[in-house]
Amino acid sequence: MTQVSIEEYEVADAAAGPYALTTGPDGALWFTLVHSGRIGRLVPGEEPTSHRLDPGCGPTVITPGPDGALWFTEYRADRIGRITTDGVIDAFDVPTPGCGPFGIAAGPDGALWFTETAADRVGRITVDGSVTEFPLPVTGAFPSAITAGDDGAMWFTLNQGNAIGRIGMDGAITRYPVPTEAAAPVGIAAGRDGALWFTEIAAGQIGRITPDGRITEFPLPDRTAKPHAVTVDVDGTVWFTEWGGNRVGTITPDGSVTVHDLPTPGSEPHGITVGPDGALWTALEIGALARITRISLANSAT
Repeated sequence: MTQVSIEEYEVADAAAGPYALTTGPDGALWFTLVHSGRIGRLVPGEEPTSHRLDPGCGPTVITPGPDGALWFTEYRADRIGRITTDGVIDAFDVPTPGCGPFGIAAGPDGALWFTETAADRVGRITVDGSVTEFPLPVTGAFPSAITAGDDGAMWFTLNQGNAIGRIGMDGAITRYPVPTEAAAPVGIAAGRDGALWFTEIAAGQIGRITPDGRITEFPLPDRTAKPHAVTVDVDGTVWFTEWGGNRVGTITPDGSVTVHDLPTPGSEPHGITVGPDGALWTALEIGALARITRISLANSAT
């Protein structure tokens, strides 16, 4: 049996809005400050720093790129940003105006793939800034998070289309409807079991989809918890945030769920990732990052 220890580290004021985070190649956590237009950096045990962008650009999701830099979406500016580990920033316009780029992830082809929430498209950007866009076969679907699958394709959530999408490196798109009506999938991550795991923010469930499109849904103890983001740790454990429940949780492949309350009420957890120190870290919109470590009760017994 295990319990968790949760510590919070203030990285910005409450109005700045830490939203998503990832581990960079430099052994630091990099995170977006969506409301203040900044990219933050935190080495565990040190003081946070940040880099200024256009104040209103709305940096949203951030991910390591194949070129050793960090790449991020600028939701309000319709741009894809790039920041090196020493703080040099570039930005690349997405051709479609008003597209609202959101999710971004490195693909198996050496490029970055991203979603365009307001334009019903998936985009691809090379490390030199060349952008290609792929229209979805539906409208109003609000493509959201995206990740690379073990099958050599990119998988993404269709928040308003109530489906999971798959796009191959040739641009071919397949949609898989989520069984629960109006479940509003958001976060998605590749598991170590060959499947993809995703959150259903409106249904209070965690979903699992196999590469051939078979979906299993697991209801959470609190169906109003609004699960938001999901990640997988080195042991294959699936972790998720409950934005509405102020909790983080885990789920096993057979659907066993454990949830843990965050220390500060109303902290609004969003992104979650494995940190450079092996712990789980989540971004709290109140201006902090939370560090989650597992404690074995057998080892702590006296």
